[in-house]
Order: sequence, then C-alpha cells, then structure tokens
Amino acid sequence: MLLDQQRSKLDNTDDAMFYEMPRFVTHVDENFIQQLTDLYRERLKPNSCIFDMMSSWVSHLPDDIKFDRVEGHGLNATELAKNPRLDSYFVQNFNQNPKLPFPDAVFDAVLNAVSVQYLQYPEAVFTEICRILKPGGMAIISFSNRMFYQKAIQAWRDDTEANRLELVKRYFKNVPGFLEPEVIVRPSSIPPILQMMGIPGSDPFYAAIGTKLLQ
Repeated sequence: MLLDQQRSKLDNTDDAMFYEMPRFVTHVDENFIQQLTDLYRERLKPNSCIFDMMSSWVSHLPDDIKFDRVEGHGLNATELAKNPRLDSYFVQNFNQNPKLPFPDAVFDAVLNAVSVQYLQYPEAVFTEICRILKPGGMAIISFSNRMFYQKAIQAWRDDTEANRLELVKRYFKNVPGFLEPEVIVRPSSIPPILQMMGIPGSDPFYAAIGTKLLQ
C-alpha cells in the first residue's frame, strides 16, 4: 500500500533509542485531550477489554468508566509503569515486529492516540488489530497535526491533514475484516482576528473508527 520511500523516516536509528528516556508530558493540548476522553466515554462500554497500543504514562480514558481489563503497549517501560489505567503492559517495536502477543478476538476495542504516524508497516499492524478484536469490536485511531517530525513516515510528513485522514482510512480499508471507517474531523477553531495576530488556536482533532465485521 505504501512505497518504500513513503515508509522512510528522517531519523533511521532504532526507535527504542529515541524513546529510551521517559517523557512525562502530553503531546496535544487540553482541548484535544478532552475531546478524546469524551469520544472514549461515548463509544467504549463498561466492563469491556481494551488494548491501548503505542501508549505512555496516560491513556485519556474516562475516570467514570470501569473496564474489565486495559492492556497497554509502548516503547518506554517507565512511562507505562506510571499509567494508572493499565492492568498490564509490554514493550515492543512494531516497526520491527508487528505481531501482537494475543490470541484472536480477545479485545472489545483497540485505541491508538497520536501515534499512528510512526508506523512504517501499517498494513501488518492493522491486520493484527483486526485479528485481536472481537466481532463488532472497534479500533479508534486519533491524531492531530503534531508529531516527532524526524520519526514520522514520509507519507505522513509530506502530506496535508486531510490526506493524512484519508491515509488512515486506507489502512482500515486494506483489511477485509473492517467495515467502512467512520471519521471525525474537528479543525482548530480560532476567531479570525486572533489568526491575523498570529495567535495559534487549539489542536485540530481527527479520528478514524473502524468496526470489525460481525462474521
């Protein structure tokens, strides 16, 4: 689905080296985080099993919903250990090994927040996402316009925000087991007078939601 050049990164060193030092920060603004938490509250069911992939020290899950299990994944064990919503976690570089260590059809939802731009082999990862989802389960892929530029793939770096959303939709469509993905687009809002003054608005919010076929 992607050409080799489109998978390339400006920084080709091992991703584990880049993420070796923990970063106890959020990579999007409070407005984005609130919208993401609200989306999770709306779509995720109580007592369900969740896989939070490419996570960190915070998952942005709503505090008022109890889940049966939240499995986490990332590239920094120190960050993951600080995440209070994770029942367990593991460290794995999906660009080296996209195979997920779970049996088929065990999760009700798979979440990926502001990290999809770093996947060099999204076809393999999204195939695995579909495999571990229960029939009718959903994957919520959210992102904004921020990134670690040197670690994002070229197909993401060099395109527009609208085309990045189309790219994620293609990731879902490349897997036969997903329905047509739903998209949410909420551009940054700021009054024109403030734009003229060069004052930045809030982070734009994008999400693509893929639901696994019931059969």
